[in-house]
This record gives sequence, structure tokens and C-alpha cells, in this order.
Amino acid sequence: MKIVPALLEYWLRDYYFNCSFDISCSGVESFSLGELRDILGIEQAEMDRIVFRDSESLGAPGLRQAIASRWGDGNPDCVMATHGSSEAQFLVLNALLQPGDEVVVLEPSYQPLYSIAESIGCELRPWRLRFENGFRPDIDEAKRLLSPRTAMVILNFPHNPTGASITPEEQVELLEAVKQVGAYLIWDAAFTELIYGDKPLPDPYRFYDRCISLGTLSKAYGLPGLRVGWAIAAPDVLARCIELRDYITLYLSPLVELIAQRAVEHSERLLNLRLPQVRANLSILTEWCAKHEEFVDYVRPQGGVSAFLRLPGVSDVEGFCHRLAGEYKTLLVPGSCFNQPDFVRLGFGGAAAELEEGLSRFSTLLHQVK
Repeated sequence: MKIVPALLEYWLRDYYFNCSFDISCSGVESFSLGELRDILGIEQAEMDRIVFRDSESLGAPGLRQAIASRWGDGNPDCVMATHGSSEAQFLVLNALLQPGDEVVVLEPSYQPLYSIAESIGCELRPWRLRFENGFRPDIDEAKRLLSPRTAMVILNFPHNPTGASITPEEQVELLEAVKQVGAYLIWDAAFTELIYGDKPLPDPYRFYDRCISLGTLSKAYGLPGLRVGWAIAAPDVLARCIELRDYITLYLSPLVELIAQRAVEHSERLLNLRLPQVRANLSILTEWCAKHEEFVDYVRPQGGVSAFLRLPGVSDVEGFCHRLAGEYKTLLVPGSCFNQPDFVRLGFGGAAAELEEGLSRFSTLLHQVK
């Protein structure tokens, strides 16, 4: 089976660089290199000493150690640095899955988390997050989907695009159920630290030897253009990933690895600059939704920086988003990119002024199509 088009990437390719106001993306506001050098203390002399030779297949030792110390168990042999978490997803799923494998996936979900498995020929079993239940994950439903044939469970909490999450107690219950069937657990931790209220969920990699934890500097740390992610997994899993990587990306750039290592070592500095901003933005969005409740149905996110809004008065949501981008230069992602055509994904991680202007333009078009 060939892999299907990545609908979200098609949409962003058409509009991301042609809109003035972005209220679509699922990450915080990006940092510039100058800002990073000031925040992280990167000296020009350090950058000048870099030699653009080949790097190691798993990533530079310093970067892997930083990731292992920050999010893993301290063992760099269990870390692979990748070109964003998207490469990690592609490598891990292709390394571990076979045609006919049963895979439990969230619905809706970020498309690569299920389309890669589908392209391999796996049988998908969707765990549905329903708007009428406030996108609240039903742990009992997830447990009913598991069977002795389940090869893998793929989860991302806090969730993209809805912002839903689970409690630590529910995480333990779910992990025990996955252990019982012996499936691999792919835990996409991209939004772990973007939460509102509770403490971040612990990484299940520390409690289950068949868990593969995926992370990225793109979402919570404002570095999507750096293209650095990682997989934390047993060394034998990473060895199977290397066999595939030898045919595609080989390794990361030494310059990227230097910046990424410093960003990981001082990730709290980046997070502490952006988390207050996105919490304030969430209040702006929540207030806007309350004022526009006749136009939008809203479930307040528990984490991440995206909300999944239903537009009950709009008959063609994708056409609406085309018009918003074309006429109002405002980028919003239609729910059709997540197989949910009545919804839109609205991102609130950027600058407050951009969010407010984007919401104003969104509001103007909503009033026109009423």
C-alpha cells in the first residue's frame, strides 16, 4: 500500500507562507537565532569551531546525553536524535510494524501517527475522542480495543488537535492494560509540558520496556525550524531504526546538534518564556469563544496550544477556511485535515497581537456566513 497524502502538510504548503496572521499552528511562538544565543549563552566562537563532518547515526553524544538526562533515564544509548519527531515516527513504525498488525490509534489524530501504520498494511482500531463527551478519553473503551493481536498502541497526550488529556491514574490504568497484551506503546510527548493546571504526565518509557517515547523541540520550545526530535527506546529498537535511516537522512548536522544540545540543557528557560504567554492566550481564546458561542462550539484544552472548534452554522468548513486564508490572509486548519469536516483546529501559541487580529478576522467572516 502506498502512503496517502499528508492533508495537513498540503494545506500548510498552500497557505502557511501566504497568510499574514497564523491562528492554526500547534506550537508556541518561534525564537530567532539571536534570541537563542542570548537565552542559551551560545558564543560565536563555539559556532565557528564547528566542522561540517559527518555525525553519528544516533546523534551527537552530547545531545543524546542531554535528552537522556532531561526526559529519559540518563542512558544516552537509549536515545536517537532525529529530524523532528516526524522522522522518529516514520522510523519507529516502519521498524516495528508488519502488514496485518493490529494498531490502536486515537481519532482524531495527527495524520502520520496512523497513516504510516496504514501504509504498512496494519489494521487500525480507532479510539475515538468525541465532542459530545468534551473529547474526554474513555479509558474503558481503550481497554476494550486491546486484544492479544494488538501489536502497537499510539497515543499523544495532551492531544493534538483537541487539547484533551488523561489523569496520572488513568495513565497507569492504561499502561497496565497495554502491558497485559504485550504491545508496543508509542508515546508522543510533544505537548507534555504545555499544560494548564495539573503537573505534566510522567513518561511511561520509565515504567514499560516496550514503550517508545517521542519528543520534539518544535512544539513547546519554539524551534520548529531547527528540525530536531528524538526517540527514547530500547537499544535494539534504535538499532532497527538505524537500518532504515541509512537509506534516508543518515544523521543530523553538527551545527543543528550544537544548538539543540544547548536548547535541551536549558529547556526550562525557553519554556518559562513561552508558557505564561500561551496561558494568557488561552484566556483570550476562551473569552472570544464565550462571546461567539452562537457561532462556535468550544471545549477548553487541557494542554497543548490548539483547540478543536466546531462550526455548527458553517455548511462547508473547508471552503470557509479557504476564504479566510484568501480574503482575510488568516490561516486556520480545517478539520478535514483530521477527518473531522465540521471542525477547525485553532492554534493559540503565537504572539498575542497576532492571535487577537486573527480572531477578529475569523469573527468577521463568521458574521458574514451566518
